Amino acid sequence: MMGQVIKTAGQANWAALWAAAREKLRTDLGDALFDAWIAALVLVSSENDELQIGAPKPFARNWVANRYVDRIERAFQSCGGNPASISIVLAPKSIGADRASKADAASTGGPGLNEPRQPDSPTRRQLANRLLHPAQTFESFVPGPANEFAWRAAKALADGEASDFGLLYIHGGFGFGKTHLLNATALEAKKRGRRPLFLGAEDFMRQFLGALHRKDTLSFKEELRGADLLLIDDLQHICRSAATVSEFLHTVNAFADQRRKVVIAADKPPAALDSLGDDVRSRLSGGLVIGLDKPERATRLAILKAKAEEFARQRGSAMLPVEALERLADLDQASPRDLIGLFTKLATYADLTKKPVTLDVVEETLGQQRAGKLHKTSIEDIQRKTAEFYKLDMRDFHSPQRTRRVARPRQVAMYLARELTQRSLPEIGKRFGGRDHTTVLHACRRVAALCDEDSVFRQEVDFLKQVLSQRGQA
Repeated sequence: MMGQVIKTAGQANWAALWAAAREKLRTDLGDALFDAWIAALVLVSSENDELQIGAPKPFARNWVANRYVDRIERAFQSCGGNPASISIVLAPKSIGADRASKADAASTGGPGLNEPRQPDSPTRRQLANRLLHPAQTFESFVPGPANEFAWRAAKALADGEASDFGLLYIHGGFGFGKTHLLNATALEAKKRGRRPLFLGAEDFMRQFLGALHRKDTLSFKEELRGADLLLIDDLQHICRSAATVSEFLHTVNAFADQRRKVVIAADKPPAALDSLGDDVRSRLSGGLVIGLDKPERATRLAILKAKAEEFARQRGSAMLPVEALERLADLDQASPRDLIGLFTKLATYADLTKKPVTLDVVEETLGQQRAGKLHKTSIEDIQRKTAEFYKLDMRDFHSPQRTRRVARPRQVAMYLARELTQRSLPEIGKRFGGRDHTTVLHACRRVAALCDEDSVFRQEVDFLKQVLSQRGQA
């Protein structure tokens, strides 16, 4: 059949030619790309040899029109057909699925539109693996001075109003609300008919390396860049593979070229992600970079009140009095996630025991939490983790060096030792090269002052505290 014009009563039989062209396309493109983009196409019209090929959705129509029309035309020509023109249109719903399924079965005996591989191919199901949390919306996010800019920027991007920036980079400590904002952005975009793709950085890395191993990176790229909006969470976890970092950069650039949006969250600003390389850090820094700071007391109280209202709606009554919420809001070192965890523990206690949550109960709970952290975190743990973070040797903390490169991390480690252990100031000083208690006190006061003055420095200290607290609870 190849090379011969298929005719019926003197006219080209475009239905048969389309079936033959599909077979050719499957051979040329491979099963993965064929199933992702061609299998769902149907021949809608062939009047005057002007072909209209239908796609099931606007996104598929645009993608095929931009990338595959030339391939389709060559496939027709290799089968003996010479269409006057080819246009990709939206297929009528009543015929799309039926025709695609029948045509694919007739041409190759393979799966048609209704088979599991289409429209959701295996690659797409693997990529879209972050389930969206229905409760993490823009409405349920509590904005305040520390996070309002990021909240407004994400909302504008999701609403389609942010035309002047294509990349939004949100950074901040654990539990500050980064994932909530990404989830809310994806939910809003999906509600507006766009296709968001929400991935953790480790998911991106694992799936790209898997595609690399299978020699199927083209399908990975096609599916990844087929999203209208790409959201990557915890970018710091992607810094392990040069190939993955390179693919990530190519992806960001491809979205920029197509004027599509990218939203990224990480625990540090781009400049602090050393393993990414200068080119990636520069590319990310060129987007809209916004830091989430630890919320001030008024916002912390608003978060707790919002959580209390939600809990009351679910359980039928408010479980915590205002004074209990105010006591929790006094915890200036607690992240929103920490506060919600404490609230949930106290509210569940009240719900199950039917006992009121008094201030004594709150203090007892806070005391238990502190005791667990203080008991299990050692000065050696603090020195080791701080040295790793600032790329120092632990012996530097005991040395007489007073250079800024050593002195500031040493002050941070002293501050954390006071915050996370029950050691006295003289005991801490002794473990830092025999320094006296006034040196330790000065270090603690200096770190506390810098945390108020420098939001990036405060995020470093909070990060270390969070990591050490998690290690202590393990």
